[in-house]
Amino acid sequence: QGIFVLGLPYALLHSGYSGLFLIILAAALCCYTGKILIACLYEEDEDGHLIRVRHTYEDIANACCKNLSPKLGGIVVNVTQVMELIMTCILYLVVSGNLLSHSFPYVPMTEKTWSVIAFVTLLPCVFIKTLKIVSKLSQLCSLVHFIIILVVMTYCLTQIHQWSWAKFRLSIEFEDFLVSVGVIIFSYTSQIFLPTLEGNMKNPGEFRCMLNWTHFFACVLKTTFALTAFLTWGEETKEVITDNLPSFLQTLVNLCLLTKALLSYPLPFFAATEIVYACISRGNHCNYRSPLFALGVRGSFLLLTLLMAVFIPHFALLMGLTGSVTGAAMTFLLPSLFHLKLKWKKLSILEKCADISIFILGFLCSLAGLVCSIKGLLEVFG
Repeated sequence: QGIFVLGLPYALLHSGYSGLFLIILAAALCCYTGKILIACLYEEDEDGHLIRVRHTYEDIANACCKNLSPKLGGIVVNVTQVMELIMTCILYLVVSGNLLSHSFPYVPMTEKTWSVIAFVTLLPCVFIKTLKIVSKLSQLCSLVHFIIILVVMTYCLTQIHQWSWAKFRLSIEFEDFLVSVGVIIFSYTSQIFLPTLEGNMKNPGEFRCMLNWTHFFACVLKTTFALTAFLTWGEETKEVITDNLPSFLQTLVNLCLLTKALLSYPLPFFAATEIVYACISRGNHCNYRSPLFALGVRGSFLLLTLLMAVFIPHFALLMGLTGSVTGAAMTFLLPSLFHLKLKWKKLSILEKCADISIFILGFLCSLAGLVCSIKGLLEVFG
């Protein structure tokens, strides 16, 4: 459950009844691509038992591209992953600065200065070495997220007398609909983290069950939240639904969102630095394997996210451009393509059709998002 969830009521505003169907469809598709991605980590031995022969997204990509180049697939996947993770980390810094400036408007500081203050609180991230620490922070992040959802939904339920299904649109604008598709689909994305997550589970055999239940509950929560919020505000629904709340609730929710953004940062930060460190230290040089070098990599990455958050203009549009390409690629395009390549002989006709359909859908989503983002950038730069 990411910050994207807060944009779901706005997505319903522009997609109408089809938005409710999209929330359910996106959950099913993302759950399926998560399963086929993990299936690509395994191969059957002579006795028909599944053995985990690959460990990362990179290993899967290298296995698929070994006839072209042994390392080509891994390079493409690593670059794509790191780009998306960097953008995610920067987004959290930008959002933190924005939330702090809105929470304390009487303090004479710019959003960029507030971002630097938020950055200082994230400095301990350089000492994170294991996924266990990240999981503890993610648990706290989930708790804060549920508090935000609870506050918004409680307020919406007090306004139930104003609800009307007539607020739903029957006709929709194509470009607005594409924005809604992007928000809904990318609120479910988690494929980057799945190989690491499955590899760290005490019982990896429960992975598919875990994925089913998490996507089911995510779908129920997203649908309920988006529906109640949209029925409350209708045409007045704003891009981030917390902006619709009365002022006495806005400050409380903004501080909760700030806490959530700061607690969300360590997961993409850890994932990105692990990828970069693994790529650099792959050689036999002992200096690249020292704890001091690992600390340097994490510190450099932390500083890079701050500099990009502070100095790049129109970052939101650039992030949309990158997200449209990398998000769709990592969620739909690559998992379906790798599954077809590695498991073609063992797949049924139905499974092949499903993978091909998801690949086409991912390509169309990526292309549409790319066009919309470039159009937005061209408008900004005149």
